[in-house]
Amino acid sequence: MDETPRLRIADFSAKVGVRPDTLRAWERRYDLIAPARSDGGFRLYSDADEWRVRLMLERLGSGLSTAEAAREVRAVGRRPRGLSSDSSRSMTADLATELGEALEGFDEEWAQDALERILGLLGLERAIRGALMPYLREVGDRWAAGDIDVAQEHFASRLLEGRLLTLARGWNKGPGPGAVLACPPREQHTLPLICFGLVLRTRGWRNVYIGGDAPLGSVAMAADTIDANLIVLAATTTERFEPVLDQLTRLASRWRVVIAGAGATPEVAARAGVEYLTDDPATAAERLSAARATSRSAAASDGLPAGTPLPHLGGSTPSHR
Repeated sequence: MDETPRLRIADFSAKVGVRPDTLRAWERRYDLIAPARSDGGFRLYSDADEWRVRLMLERLGSGLSTAEAAREVRAVGRRPRGLSSDSSRSMTADLATELGEALEGFDEEWAQDALERILGLLGLERAIRGALMPYLREVGDRWAAGDIDVAQEHFASRLLEGRLLTLARGWNKGPGPGAVLACPPREQHTLPLICFGLVLRTRGWRNVYIGGDAPLGSVAMAADTIDANLIVLAATTTERFEPVLDQLTRLASRWRVVIAGAGATPEVAARAGVEYLTDDPATAAERLSAARATSRSAAASDGLPAGTPLPHLGGSTPSHR
């Protein structure tokens, strides 16, 4: 667990979703956190402070009073080293296993509770990287092997999609660059795309989410309406991109277009004259934003040559909604 103080209170508040006055009250009344101070006297928060705040939120969500929750968090210790060790990975794996059992048992209340604890303890990006995407990959493999029923796969996908979209509320607001997120015609697997958009939003982007089975003419209309800086199209197979290659090329003549998912191969990208994404959704969004910032600071073009590899977005199986 990194104790190095980095974030001032406004940025820390936005990251953990707790108002600055509440953070100061938890510090003053309950000795919950002890931020460092800059030379100018400003509070500076570390990853360890974030862990304690998220654990506090989890305890409050379980029904404890503020004083009781703070007492339990303090009992865990000021320096929870476990989150950077094997025990951290074990805890994340246990939470993902519990979520999977709830989803595959069609227990919505249990699944929502497990998902809330995953998000509360890990934060959005860590939850996506460490729990949600690994679970989705496992579901895809098990579905392909016939180990789970399509009803279980659909139930899990829809519940996760609904919960994540509640976190996306207002993600089209702000002064940052704009992105249009969609799946091409006949593609319904949207979950990695939503995860990508959520992380993109934490980097200051504005998202217009079209969703699955989107006509590319409608995608163009949305991009034109918001003067988009980026269009992202995700699909699980190349067959979803093949019929619309010409349309992708036309889109790329006006906007920066990237394709994503298992269907986004270098060959397809080169034929359409677009870019493609590699890696998990959180890393893809993080690197794409960093690349944009670097190119802007160097006064370079916003686009990259056709076929340029960028972080991979989607999963490897058809179940990655």
